[in-house]
Amino acid sequence: MEKKFMSIIGAALVFTITSCNTQKVKNTSTPTPEYEITTNPKVNIKSFKKNADGAYVLFDGSSLEGWRGYNKAEVPGKWGIDGETLKYSASPAGNPDADGGDLIFAYDFKNFELEFEWKISEGGNSGVFVLAKEVKDQPIYISSPEYQLLDNENHPDAKMGVDGNRKSGSLYDMIPAKPQNGNPAGQWNKAKIVVNNGKVTHYQNDVKVVEYEFWTPEWRELIQSSKFSETKWPLAYKLLTEVGGKSKSGVIGFQDHGNDVWLKNVTVKVL
Repeated sequence: MEKKFMSIIGAALVFTITSCNTQKVKNTSTPTPEYEITTNPKVNIKSFKKNADGAYVLFDGSSLEGWRGYNKAEVPGKWGIDGETLKYSASPAGNPDADGGDLIFAYDFKNFELEFEWKISEGGNSGVFVLAKEVKDQPIYISSPEYQLLDNENHPDAKMGVDGNRKSGSLYDMIPAKPQNGNPAGQWNKAKIVVNNGKVTHYQNDVKVVEYEFWTPEWRELIQSSKFSETKWPLAYKLLTEVGGKSKSGVIGFQDHGNDVWLKNVTVKVL
């Protein structure tokens, strides 16, 4: 009787609160995962130089201006300038205790063309994120699709997933890059990611290899078939189906996956 009596009181309380419209009540049958988007400082993109094609130069080989760690105020110690490249070092010379973490360019892009060149160490793994939000106490990939950077010959991820959807240039764990034309470890690759009103295209070494579109039923199906499905990871599913949030914009990020990776000629053309 006590349990029945308490449930009646609880139901009455929910009804009263809802009808008075004094606060929102969550649907307890399908609870919404909670999260917090951080309000970390952003840069003024208009202060950056443009190249001859009208694209902003995000990394010119000499400065890390505009870059910082994901949910951090500074550039993590494992990221730095090596020659004229932007490098993640698993074991930085002279600084073995350096902190790591994903690196972002601190500006919210919406429609754009991101271009860069990359090479990776033998057996290496990394990735590039677009429209990412900085979510408190969560990794960058919980809110952002990933363009995979991988040594296809030597990293086990190349044989995992479905139909090669974890190889370089792929939409990680969702759509394989076809044709698969990634160069081996230690050799430079060219990459371009175009985001335009939700339509996304991946290019690898000047060849279009992936196409998809955010905020569509097909996009939700892709996520449901991945490691980020609603059942496996409810918060990731929510954030990835609402990629970019209400603003439909977000930061660009490079992944710390624990392996050496080099980047250069990083530019963004705003569309």
